[in-house]
Amino acid sequence: MVTRTQPGSGLRFAVLGPVRAWRDEEPIGTGAPQQRALLAALLLRGGRTATASELLDAVWGESPPNTALAALRSYAFRLRKALGSDALVTDSGGYALHVAGDALDYTVVERLAAEAEKTRGSDPARARELLGTALDLWHGEPLAGLPGPYAEMQRSRLAEWHLGLLETRLELDLDLGAHAEAVSELTALSAEHPLRERLRALLMLALYRSGRQAEALGVYADTRRLLAEELGIDPSTELSDLHQRILEADAGLAAPAGNLHRSSDFPRPAQLPASVADFTGRVAMARELSEQLADASRESGVMAVSAVAGIGGVGKTTLAVHVAHAAREAFPDGQLYVDLQGTEPRPVDPDAVLAAFLRALGVSNQAIPETLAERAALYRSTLDGRRVLTLLDNAYDAAQVRPLLPGTPGCAALITSRTRMVDLAGAHLVDLDVMSPEEALQLFSRIVGEERVAGERQAALDVVGACGFLPLAIRIAAARLAARRTWTVSVLAGKLADHRRRLDELRAGDLAVKATFALGYGQLSAEQARAFRLLSLADGPDISLDAAAAILDRDPYEAEELLEALVDISLIESAAPARYRFHDLLRLYARERAEHDDSPEQCCEALSRLLDFYLSSAACVYALERPGDRALGHLAATTHPGLRFAERDEALGWMFSEAQCLLAAIQQAAEGGCRNSLRQAVDLLLATQELMESGVYARQYQQAAQALVTAAQDTGDALVEGRGRIWLGQLLCLSGRFPEAEGEITRAHLLGVAAEDPMTSSYAPNIRGIIALHTRRFEESAEYFATALEAFRSDGSQYGEAATLSNLSRVQLELGDTEAALDASRKVVEIYRELGAGFRPANGLYALGIALTAAGRLDEALEGLTEALCTFREGRQQFWEGMTLFRLAKVHLAAGGWRQSASHAEQALVILRSVGGDWRVANALTVLGRALAGMGQPVRAHACWQDSLGIYTALGSPEAGEVRELLGGESASSVAV
Repeated sequence: MVTRTQPGSGLRFAVLGPVRAWRDEEPIGTGAPQQRALLAALLLRGGRTATASELLDAVWGESPPNTALAALRSYAFRLRKALGSDALVTDSGGYALHVAGDALDYTVVERLAAEAEKTRGSDPARARELLGTALDLWHGEPLAGLPGPYAEMQRSRLAEWHLGLLETRLELDLDLGAHAEAVSELTALSAEHPLRERLRALLMLALYRSGRQAEALGVYADTRRLLAEELGIDPSTELSDLHQRILEADAGLAAPAGNLHRSSDFPRPAQLPASVADFTGRVAMARELSEQLADASRESGVMAVSAVAGIGGVGKTTLAVHVAHAAREAFPDGQLYVDLQGTEPRPVDPDAVLAAFLRALGVSNQAIPETLAERAALYRSTLDGRRVLTLLDNAYDAAQVRPLLPGTPGCAALITSRTRMVDLAGAHLVDLDVMSPEEALQLFSRIVGEERVAGERQAALDVVGACGFLPLAIRIAAARLAARRTWTVSVLAGKLADHRRRLDELRAGDLAVKATFALGYGQLSAEQARAFRLLSLADGPDISLDAAAAILDRDPYEAEELLEALVDISLIESAAPARYRFHDLLRLYARERAEHDDSPEQCCEALSRLLDFYLSSAACVYALERPGDRALGHLAATTHPGLRFAERDEALGWMFSEAQCLLAAIQQAAEGGCRNSLRQAVDLLLATQELMESGVYARQYQQAAQALVTAAQDTGDALVEGRGRIWLGQLLCLSGRFPEAEGEITRAHLLGVAAEDPMTSSYAPNIRGIIALHTRRFEESAEYFATALEAFRSDGSQYGEAATLSNLSRVQLELGDTEAALDASRKVVEIYRELGAGFRPANGLYALGIALTAAGRLDEALEGLTEALCTFREGRQQFWEGMTLFRLAKVHLAAGGWRQSASHAEQALVILRSVGGDWRVANALTVLGRALAGMGQPVRAHACWQDSLGIYTALGSPEAGEVRELLGGESASSVAV
């Protein structure tokens, strides 16, 4: 009787790469190549017995040596000794190897591939995940290094199988909307297998769906030429049909985003706020809205939009959230929610909302387009075929809402706004009035307790009447009564009857809201009222406990007690542990009270304390990133100790999580009239420059810098204006807008000299040198860098010296002094590493990689740039990640590694389109075109160069001439599509 190996025996084998074996994760020696060939032959027979004759043919072929049979028996003996007699058995004069079903990578891949094929139609994302797991089990060439005809035959079969699985997974990538990410891999694979039309078709489709139609057509032209030259045939009917459909911009080629909703693993956002337990009344309105949602959920061919309008505090959000929760089962693919802050001075931009929604729906940051129109289109495509409910709360107007509507059957949108959206086409409009007296009384009773109201019904009616029957006002008054067990309802009614405790008489509109807010505010202690007023002054979307403590000038424990008291009576909300936010109307009311109850000086002092806290904390982050940087000594002095961080990752995490609040505080200091805080604000820009360099917050950073420059001009503050223009110019430089950047930096330099500011006086010539470098004024650039070096060294700034040397090395390369460039860039790495400067050594490696590339030392360049890439990714430096991928593409280009170059250029493009600016996108397109030309794809290369030429021409960049030469080198026949 044969004893088979059980799964628990601990044996595991691999044939999808070098043939290997393990027992309990410990490697087992598998012997010489021919012994491994025997092992592979037995493993691939799936436990079936192989005769000695079959194994001799497999290992040695038709003419085995005389000693082959003895050798075969010897190999079998050694394998049995290594694997165990229960695994390798002699059976009917031959051999069989029995292993558990999951012990061989080949059988695991078979199972995963079969499961993927089975689930592909119903759950493509799950199928893609299964194939990804299967493909991860491949480790190079199958049966690598094994001799014999059997191994050769199996090697070819397995390689073809692997490629087929790759193609299927790439098809699923496209089905799931990952076309932009797939382009890089498809480009490399089609170059490796140039005659494989299925890969070419997938590449064409991926490019087309990425908005790169000309390149897609170029792939077809290159394929047609290659097939004619190599095989003397035309492209297949399928490929020709795809070409024609791309020419016609066939709508059927759009990404089938409807498949996304069937994935069991695809994110299903559940963002609805909690529904209140004591929801009361609104029966007719709730039924009306629910019927609208039901029409959408039944996939009736319409996308339901309902807009609820009414005065502040009337309960629009409460009603909408209640109805949305009741309809959740009808929208199983998720519920999205956003507060559009329509009553704020700066309502939320639709493009920011779309980015958040797309991330919640599983779209990666890099796949999110830059423009509002593109984001809205991707959002609608992502929701197509899914059943998702979107709650757009507190909208400003119809224009803000339109890009956020799903637009497809099966989805629905609920909107709340103070504005009646008569100009929102197709919307079902609902006007929400105040509660009826019966509903208002029922709500009051539920909060206070039926027993307290039962004996004082008339007093309770007086209370809700004094509240104007507004739900928010009723909640505030009821919460105060519920918190005071010694009060009767009549006591509360008497207080409300006193007009001195109300703001004028209750009436419709905002005055009613003010009156209801006044009810709660008037019953606050002096400390609570002060906290309520001062906390409302900060512009950020929310506020942390530590920041609130700074505004209030209290320790965190005292501040938390005050904040939680305000939460208890519904005057502020607890957004998350140790984070708080205002309802928009309550914030407006609190600010009005601050204007009335606090002097302008007191309000400015509160905001100054907030900036002081932010600056002190951000300086700690800066110090961990750049230990010993002289720039810290030039920041405004702070009195608040700020937060202290033990680890760099913790510090960066805080800064990125607080980014919106930090930048809002800077902009508010510039625009809010508290001009004594401008110095703190501009120095906070310096301390948070990682937000700018990451690329993620570049737009908000630029807005804050521009606001500071304007404010400093108005006050005649040369130092603040100079520093503000430094960061504004730096941002313009990073985005490739060099003429504008030069104007800002030139002005900054003059201001820095006038103000005797060592920071501006050293930063400005360095950035001017960068601009001159990129605009090819190399001698002038070198002079600027020399000036910057002198200034930084005079100031004792090693970081500034290293940054300038890094830039100087680029000029030295352009001037032909490669050795000097290598020395300078090595010095940069040395300085940064000695300083322990966070991710900054990666900047030195980046510069060194460029110099090594120019010196022809490509292997060293690849090593340094790869290390830099890993460091930039760890430091969340998305811009530098994209730039390093671009440099890696250039290294591979210099080495003739066309496929690797194209792959890195594609990856760089994905990032730089979001954060790099048009000029750098054009640079990447130019390199991609060169790589494609080297791969024998001149038409697609031509399309890339045409795109880059358009960008360079619009920018007035000198690189346009070089691209024209590249395009001029193409014959007419080679670029025909």
